Amino acid sequence: MIKQFFLAIGLLWACFAHAQNPQWKEINTPVKASLRGLSPVSDQICWASGSGGTWLKTIDGGLTWEYGVIAGLDTVDFRSIQAFDAQTAVAASAGQPAVIYRTEDGGKTWGKVHQEGDLAFFDGIAFSGTNTGYVIGDPVDGKWMILETSDGGRSWKSLASSPDAEAGEAAFAASASSLTVGKDGLVLGTGGSVSNLHLYDFKTMSWSKMKTPMIQGQPSEGIFAIAQVGNAIIAVGGDYTKLEQRERHAFIYKNAAFSFPESMPLGYRSGIAFWEKNNLILAVGPSGSDLSSDEGKNWENFSTTGYHAVKVSSDQKAIWASGSSGRIGILVK
Repeated sequence: MIKQFFLAIGLLWACFAHAQNPQWKEINTPVKASLRGLSPVSDQICWASGSGGTWLKTIDGGLTWEYGVIAGLDTVDFRSIQAFDAQTAVAASAGQPAVIYRTEDGGKTWGKVHQEGDLAFFDGIAFSGTNTGYVIGDPVDGKWMILETSDGGRSWKSLASSPDAEAGEAAFAASASSLTVGKDGLVLGTGGSVSNLHLYDFKTMSWSKMKTPMIQGQPSEGIFAIAQVGNAIIAVGGDYTKLEQRERHAFIYKNAAFSFPESMPLGYRSGIAFWEKNNLILAVGPSGSDLSSDEGKNWENFSTTGYHAVKVSSDQKAIWASGSSGRIGILVK
């Protein structure tokens, strides 16, 4: 009995230790594109998009992939994608032309649903549910470009109220994660000459702005990704030209106050995701991945594999990552 007891304890400890040490399972894909657009639907269905007009999709957990070029636009970088199921997705470009496309047949055909002018540059896409969504674009004539849809991305219009942008202020399209949408409003994190949080209140339809403690002042510095964790906003970023820099590249905004984590992510990070089901925050970048289970106060590095973006599946069953050279990963425990 004693031997069986200690054996059971040993097995439980082994399971606990394994559960606390998640790793990326790298998945082979048929493309070599840089994949910054990522939208997992479940542990089986995941879409991604990126350079060369590339889109790809799996419906069997990464065993097989369908892929192609959106509307033949092989010079366009589609850094933002939102998928709703195995058949329907919306993709937005970064750079010119500034276009949004939608597919309803699993990627076989893509129809253009919106196009902006020569000064537009889309940085990210965020949806709340299957109908309401937003696209953030760099400022034009001193105003942030924010588009909204109420029909699942079939049509888009400018948000009635857009915040002012400071000179040299920009958003980053590194992972399409600089804009989030919650039940009360929108949050936009910026960088460049200045790093701000812009908050939009759905009830009052008004914007407020706060300067953040994130590293800033250069075109390569600022907030690259944000996540809403309960009543806190967690931001990561840094300087994409200094991958190992660990100074002022993450912060927590909670109860109207900013603070730095007690232990920082290990370097510049371009993507962040909150896995609510498991109370886990993940941050990724070219030099590796970090996790936090205490609202971003402490971060632990668990992988040196580089990824651009990280997203939780719509059904909360899985978390996926995407990166350069067609790299896709799924978190395993």
